[in-house]
Amino acid sequence: MSTSLTSHVAPVEAGAHVVAVHFLKDILVLALGDGGILRSEDGRPARLAAHPDAGILVAAGDAGRLVTGGDDGRIVEMRADGALAEVATAKGGAWIDALALHPDGAVAYAAGRNVVARDAKGSERTLVAPSTARGLAFAGKGYRLAVAHYNGVSLWYPNHETPAEIAEWKGSHIDVTWSPDGRFVVSTMQENALHGWRLQPDRGHMRMSGYPGKVRSMTWSSDGHWLATGGAEAAIVWPFDSREGPTGKAPRECGVRPARVSRVAFHPKALVLAMGYEDGCILLVRFTDASELLVRPAVKGSAVSALAWDARGGRLAFGCTDGAAGVLTLPA
Repeated sequence: MSTSLTSHVAPVEAGAHVVAVHFLKDILVLALGDGGILRSEDGRPARLAAHPDAGILVAAGDAGRLVTGGDDGRIVEMRADGALAEVATAKGGAWIDALALHPDGAVAYAAGRNVVARDAKGSERTLVAPSTARGLAFAGKGYRLAVAHYNGVSLWYPNHETPAEIAEWKGSHIDVTWSPDGRFVVSTMQENALHGWRLQPDRGHMRMSGYPGKVRSMTWSSDGHWLATGGAEAAIVWPFDSREGPTGKAPRECGVRPARVSRVAFHPKALVLAMGYEDGCILLVRFTDASELLVRPAVKGSAVSALAWDARGGRLAFGCTDGAAGVLTLPA
């Protein structure tokens, strides 16, 4: 290991399984499996009961909010000042399986087969997916939602009367992501693989297989040329810098270690990838010279469950299954 950054990490005691970490400007927020949100401003943590007597299952954040979905069927939004508001409740109080946020303030959530898109004005549209909706993602441009389910991904315009278009591929699709330019849709699969569709120009298929485990985390580079994934004993990084995407090309492997990568997060501005492992280790790798920087050594029983950069790329937050967490501040 060429350089260690461990002395630049400030520990945070979350006290419960960390579902997600996020920055609201300079404020660190952690969504916790016990239903709470830990909000830390200037190193002063405060605990908020977002889902009393329930657990947070999924969470998503953008520039102004953290949104959580729980096993109480509730969608709760927290703003930077700590104010909590219930956004919606799933029909019958069903568990929230997936969440997605749109930059204009819209939110989408899935509970069973029902997918609800709620726009910034509070108007709701519902899509009944062919099977349980497992993953959601808004396109970066326009008001369009991708819904992962069994045998494919539905591409839905909530404000259009036309039915959703289904991009088909046999198998169980778990999560889904759009490329930043909107030309590709990629899903993770129960079958230890990714599957992609080229939406332009030819609706071609892209098969990305060979993973020893399920892919639970994906992240795009800021230029949209790379898609990094977990699920192996290295981050597997696929090239998307051509019209064909990764078809016929081998991926890069970053941070090879004797533990599987559980979380990945690209730096918001530079070609630097953060990787968290099931054994608790966290590394950074620079694409320019492939150098590896140690952020956190392995800690038994402390698998990395969440990773996120702040908007400027000066800080990296992480959270773990045992309630450990921390913030790396990159040296100037």
